Amino acid sequence: MKPERKDIKPGMIVLFIQKKHQSSGELTEGIVKSLLTSAPSHPHGIKIMTVDKLVGRVVEIVDSEVD
Repeated sequence: MKPERKDIKPGMIVLFIQKKHQSSGELTEGIVKSLLTSAPSHPHGIKIMTVDKLVGRVVEIVDSEVD
């Protein structure tokens, strides 16, 4: 099950799928800058933007420790 919005916070390290990688399922690791999905959950994952300005849907939280 994909993480819900309440579980994702800026600063966390997550694995996410960028739109261009949806067909291959290739995961990218990044640090959450902001949450772009306003709903509490989404069947494809919560959409986020990373500090590197990449956008994708969260599949897994790698590190939930926020500095």
